[in-house]
Amino acid sequence: MFGKKSWLIVLASVMMLSLVLAGCGGKGASDPNQLTFMFRGGPDELKAYTAVVKQFEQDNPGIKVKAIQTNPDQYAAKLQAAITGNSVPDVFFYNPADLKAYTNNNILLDITKYIENKPDVDLKNMWPQGVDMYRYDGTEVGKGALYGLPKDLGPFALGYNKTMFEKAGIPLPDKDKPYTWDEFIKVNQQLTKDTDGDGKLDQFGTGLNAEWTLQPFVWSNGADWLDKTHTKVTIDDPKFIEALQFFVDMQNKYKITPAIEQAQTLDTYQRWMRGELAFFPVAPWDLSTFKRELKFDYDVIPFPAGSTGKASSWVGSLGIGVSNKTANPELAAKLVTYLSASPSGQKSLVDAGVQIPNLQDMAKKWAADTSNPPANKEEYLQIVNDYGRPLPGQYTYNAEWYALFFTDLQPVLDGKIAVADFVKQEQPKMQAMLDQAVAAENKAKENKQSK
Repeated sequence: MFGKKSWLIVLASVMMLSLVLAGCGGKGASDPNQLTFMFRGGPDELKAYTAVVKQFEQDNPGIKVKAIQTNPDQYAAKLQAAITGNSVPDVFFYNPADLKAYTNNNILLDITKYIENKPDVDLKNMWPQGVDMYRYDGTEVGKGALYGLPKDLGPFALGYNKTMFEKAGIPLPDKDKPYTWDEFIKVNQQLTKDTDGDGKLDQFGTGLNAEWTLQPFVWSNGADWLDKTHTKVTIDDPKFIEALQFFVDMQNKYKITPAIEQAQTLDTYQRWMRGELAFFPVAPWDLSTFKRELKFDYDVIPFPAGSTGKASSWVGSLGIGVSNKTANPELAAKLVTYLSASPSGQKSLVDAGVQIPNLQDMAKKWAADTSNPPANKEEYLQIVNDYGRPLPGQYTYNAEWYALFFTDLQPVLDGKIAVADFVKQEQPKMQAMLDQAVAAENKAKENKQSK
């Protein structure tokens, strides 16, 4: 339970962050040559974006950008503090799931006139899946005005330890043909071993975090969290139940993942880094760290396919938006463009190994270069172009109903609650929260139209 004391701590933190932001110039700068820019990322991403911001200043003499950077875990609270404290930075990262709410509440600026039909912005060369994620016409996402540009697209692929396969004499996975679920279990069982003969398992097939990797199993089995109208929660679909059961069985029935007590001493990311897992999800922002630190060869493939026979995965993103209260809208949009759409800015970020290129011609060259791992970088482009999807929470006014599923899921993963019982209990709770989100969206539209 989240007690009163915890809420007071959060409230105090938000208030403190508001003061920090106001004190460090988080409020939109009135100096015509100065901007504030808030962004998030792991160590390598923060380093890469800091370098590109300096590059922007050098390419635009006289312009100064005050950077406010934080790690991903703290970013949402920090941005909320800025919004609550009326000190939103001129330019900032935001989750596309917040696009509707931020637009209806006048937090984001419509930057269309600074982006479209400008000689330094080639929107046709950018992934339309990324650009359209930040269009909103007041009713539907994907249409209308631009309220930002994509920081990146984050297609999620499945990595495998190539060295481990070769050492075990197991044929390498086919990059063009996903494993069936049965094939996936079989190869995982072959690679789950006691390698030092002490009677304890110390090498495992995999270790997948449900919040970020359950989706490919559900979608490839023909199920989803939502129906096509995005107003009904569908986790009680038999195909959904089948996929969740398969996911749970990886730990409890097939025992190809570390047990609960083993996970407490070493998490699955650490085990992958140490070469103790055969499979692990690999996102583009991992590549710089893996290039520097992995002591084994690896590559990426599609996730295993369920009953549809077709692999699936998700494509994440972050937007770069402009505050509706910025004193320098044109300059702020120029920074957004530099970070998201300029060849020089994109080259620096891609060379830093923290993302796939937003520019399609650059992305094709990047994928064709097999000199740096993973060799099959083309898989990321296929996820973007062919079979990747947004996360379900992005279709609705807020993602609280979707977050609840994972908040309540752990007893199911531990085998303490049956999958069928869980979905029966959880669907009504999630549906009630989704109904509230739909009502909130309708009310926001009515309020906006009445003004």
